[in-house]
Amino acid sequence: MIYPTGRAVWAAAAGAIPAFLIALALPHVWYLGLLWICALLAFLAVDAAAGRGRASLSASLSAPPQVGVGGRFTVHVAASLGQRARMLQARVGHDQRVEPVSRTGGALPANGGTLDLEFTARRRGIASFDRVWLRWNGPFGLSWNQVVLPMDRKVAVLPDVSSARDEAITLLQRSALADGHAQRRAGQGREFEALKDYQPGMGRRMIDWKRSARHGKLLAREFRIEENNNIVLAIDSGRLMCEPVDGVPKVDRAVTAALLSAFIALKGGDLVSLFSFDATPRVSSGAVRGSPSFTMIQKRAAEIDYSSEETNFTLALTTLAAKLDRRSLVIVFTDFVDPISAELMLRTVGRLTERHLVLFMLMKDVELETLADMQPTKPEDVARAVTAGGLLRERQVVIGRLRLLGAHVIEADHQRLGPALVERYIQLKEENLL
Repeated sequence: MIYPTGRAVWAAAAGAIPAFLIALALPHVWYLGLLWICALLAFLAVDAAAGRGRASLSASLSAPPQVGVGGRFTVHVAASLGQRARMLQARVGHDQRVEPVSRTGGALPANGGTLDLEFTARRRGIASFDRVWLRWNGPFGLSWNQVVLPMDRKVAVLPDVSSARDEAITLLQRSALADGHAQRRAGQGREFEALKDYQPGMGRRMIDWKRSARHGKLLAREFRIEENNNIVLAIDSGRLMCEPVDGVPKVDRAVTAALLSAFIALKGGDLVSLFSFDATPRVSSGAVRGSPSFTMIQKRAAEIDYSSEETNFTLALTTLAAKLDRRSLVIVFTDFVDPISAELMLRTVGRLTERHLVLFMLMKDVELETLADMQPTKPEDVARAVTAGGLLRERQVVIGRLRLLGAHVIEADHQRLGPALVERYIQLKEENLL
């Protein structure tokens, strides 16, 4: 694309005014103004043609592969038009997950210079830098030559898990699961650990009668918590989960809690997989083991996008159940409003709990609880409180039906979602329910 510069516009205006005055004073030489315009157009055409074309243009864009939410990073734009070209200007195109610190473009030398642009990651997901605008002027400075180059640079904006890691380590130490080793408690777990002297208070099932007869004293079997369990983190990214709670979408809080529990489970020797869904299944990772695999879980979590579609629990949970070839702990991060909208979910959960252990993670609806408990001062306040109370009762009806179907349900504050999940996960392991 070629268009005139400000210099060309000023030149045209500067020539038009004298030509107009000459035409008024000397009508018989009116063609002087036309000659000025033709000369300007000729110079403009020569200037546009003299500028190097796209064939001599080379450009590239580089950015870090991943960054945490709220973090700053630098995008490097390198471009060149050759040694005889004039100053080159560049601008990058990006999506709404990132925003520029000060600018999205600037000038760089045409003989192989680099432009550094700072951006801040604002939303979790896969940020895209999809194009670069480049423009340069001709030798007379009368025209701009502009091209748009497609780019395909992705930056994974990951949840900030630095605080989650610290909290996870604290929870591990508190539950005596430091360094990922299984907690050893007599009488708990299913994996045989060792023999020890029988102590009063131990169950009779723990006594090893054959070895006791051989050694002439009562010996008890000591077990440890079983490792190698299969943990599935299923995150609903539908319309209800994209509503904000305290300024942050519910799905973002669910992803953070899921990453915290994934870190704990991988340290504990279990298998972890990630699954997300809205109207259809979206992200499905394979089961991984070991602390180094946490980075892969982070990257797949960044692919969980925000959706405005209604959640299809039947399709999602049926698809998930078909992928599981062994008993698993399925942790579902979701939300619902009333029993009618949750009816299909309840039917599918009933089939899922026949083989697997299902745990639902729900966030308390702070807004409804505030409206229900607010002291009314106007008739409108009474109506809001009654409506909010009714919605909360219907929510409890769904939770009660989930528990009757055999599912475990945790309804926690949004700030305590991750720690509440980890505490229940450790409790389920200790109780041999996995």
